Amino acid sequence: MKKKIKILLADDHKITRDGLCVLINSQSNMKVVGQAENGRSALDMALDLIPDVIVMDINMPELNGIDATHKIVKELPETKIIILSMYSDKRYIIGALKAGVSGYLLKNCAFDELLNAINSVLKNKRYMSSEIADLVMEGYAHSLVSNEPPGISILTTREREVLQLIAEGMKTNDIASKLFVSVKTISTHRRQIMEKLNTDNIADLIKFALKEGLITLET
Repeated sequence: MKKKIKILLADDHKITRDGLCVLINSQSNMKVVGQAENGRSALDMALDLIPDVIVMDINMPELNGIDATHKIVKELPETKIIILSMYSDKRYIIGALKAGVSGYLLKNCAFDELLNAINSVLKNKRYMSSEIADLVMEGYAHSLVSNEPPGISILTTREREVLQLIAEGMKTNDIASKLFVSVKTISTHRRQIMEKLNTDNIADLIKFALKEGLITLET
């Protein structure tokens, strides 16, 4: 019997996960092996289940899909990650590609396109919907002549992770506990973030996190 493709779903909306689970499990050669409600759970489950493909949303609590992708790709280079998001902003797309995703689709796509994407990335090909491909090319052309500031790229992956948790309202002690580091380490990260963003108040950090898509008003 042929081995089934193991798929992990990561989305903070249960109805989305459940719907995709039913559709994917209806395929004779695919099986959903887990469902994660945030990026941190996706990371933990990926390391435990070693899926072939992860279908990942971007805006999720605790750890967003882009930073989760960066961590997963580093630990599991053979696992393919497909972003399935409602966001077509170039910041998200370029950030996801830099993090190492193999595919990027919008949530308004047909299920058949998701199946095509899964089969393509398993052949070590990148898959982007036509709308996303157009935006990538537009963004590339713009980057050749743009002098815009680097934005979120000035922060390290860990600093983005800490910033997201700060912006979500988590206290320093709780962040330290969640990331398994000392309170002093988190305080150092926060100071470095503020220095890089040239600010000394939390409100500015929250505004920056919103602007760069680390959190949304729905988070």
